[in-house]
Amino acid sequence: MRILGINAIFHDPAAALIVDGEIVAAAEEERFSRRKHGKPAVPFAAWELPEQSARWCLDTAGLTAADLDAVGYSYDPALVDHSLDGLDPSWEKLRTTYARRAPSFLRSALPGLDPEIVRFVRHHVAHGASSALVGPFDDSALLVSDGRGESTSYLAGEYRDGKLEELASQPLPHSLGLRYEDLTEHLGFHRSSDEYKVMALASYGTPRFLPALRERIFTTGDGGFHADGVEWTDYAPRRTVSGELLEEHADLAASVQQRLEEVLLELAGWLYGRTGQPRLTMAGGVALNCVANTRLHAESPFEEIWVQPAAGDAGTALGAAAAVATELGERPMPMRGADLGRGFTDEELRQTLDVAAVRYERPADVAVAAAEALAADKIVAWFQGRAEYGPRALGHRSLLAHPGRAANLERLNDVKGREQFRPVAPMVLVERAPELFGRGPIPSPYMLFVHDVAPSWRDRIPAVTHVDGTARIQSVDRADEPLLARMLAEFEARTGLPVVVNTSLNTAGRPMVDTPRDALELFGASPVDVLVLGPFVVRRS
Repeated sequence: MRILGINAIFHDPAAALIVDGEIVAAAEEERFSRRKHGKPAVPFAAWELPEQSARWCLDTAGLTAADLDAVGYSYDPALVDHSLDGLDPSWEKLRTTYARRAPSFLRSALPGLDPEIVRFVRHHVAHGASSALVGPFDDSALLVSDGRGESTSYLAGEYRDGKLEELASQPLPHSLGLRYEDLTEHLGFHRSSDEYKVMALASYGTPRFLPALRERIFTTGDGGFHADGVEWTDYAPRRTVSGELLEEHADLAASVQQRLEEVLLELAGWLYGRTGQPRLTMAGGVALNCVANTRLHAESPFEEIWVQPAAGDAGTALGAAAAVATELGERPMPMRGADLGRGFTDEELRQTLDVAAVRYERPADVAVAAAEALAADKIVAWFQGRAEYGPRALGHRSLLAHPGRAANLERLNDVKGREQFRPVAPMVLVERAPELFGRGPIPSPYMLFVHDVAPSWRDRIPAVTHVDGTARIQSVDRADEPLLARMLAEFEARTGLPVVVNTSLNTAGRPMVDTPRDALELFGASPVDVLVLGPFVVRRS
């Protein structure tokens, strides 16, 4: 069967394609349109579809829209309860109208598509399916938390034999994700976009507002929670986008972050008590909070936790396709990796370089060339294979640097044009990871957990050691990523350090680089020293 999945309703529009149980392609629209998050997270943008990513998915499989057996759309307008608080009374009906008309919109966007094959998939079920149905476990407990779906903000349940038993949900306006979004906006960042900045800022604060927040945000003992009516100005003044970050702002971020972790631990404990499952799968925007994920790994009763690498709304495209495929009797095979986006042949890369009229070389081994540049403290733009699906750069569209130079954190943040409190991540061979990093799970290939940096290594890899002594690692398995593994081994041979700095190949406010042309544009506009583009190397003169 050929199943296309579509996410379009809120933000991060994306498309995914499953053919005969195999995940063939998945990509976010932002990588094609070059608009960060694809579109604004407002109701009157709900009609915008991931047209380019959907067409690319079909082209990758050699299909047309007429060849599809079904389309999963990750929102069910029939489930919207317009009487609930927390919905925008001025615009919510417009969003619902757009969703109802999605089949006809899709027919216009993808000529040949039969609108009758479009199936609405509940938003949180799509999130859950993206984790439980394509993750590494046959059966698992499931926890989904985000801003909102149709009328709820949370789902807890259990998947057995591909079937979901829902055990709890939380109606709006109570939402852990929306409260975190509110805080993001209050602190002068962009909501539905910059929540990871709040998580990073929290490390610089003291959770002195935690006792008061425990009275406002709490679990209810039945698998749900209360999270409404928080006035952030009671704790810290509202900050403008360009305003100074005060101690109160960091303290408020720390307090909310810790309360989120506490509530998730209580919900996970309740879920384990209902299911007895040793394995937990997670999705939804809240599941991108790697600090909270690590506390769940360390302190919850679950033995294993797997988080969908595209846990945000983009991942619901894959989840909608997976849910529909399973309904039709063909559960998908597990994800083999997050590299599900566009890739380019060596000849296509060479042609791009020739058209750009830049000098380049083709060394015998680009892994060695990159390692030599990194050892010489050069910043390397690394473009290899298919692009990542989801928000994390995992060694396919990455900026790399020397971890032993403390100044490289500031240097990379300057290259990217972002705040100096933002951390960068270590990439490390999976067999070396336990020596350097503790507490979080290993392997950790998707950068979805934080790990304590061993005290003996903190001074040796200061660029990747966050202010609280942690790091969000990416472990690299030689079997899965032989080129990356070779580069890491060559770097260690030259420096004695088994770690390389890895951060996303983009600049502030821009989507991650996706095409070779994108990579050349970034290289030309940023103080990057070396561009490794497939087997080719471009050096700044």
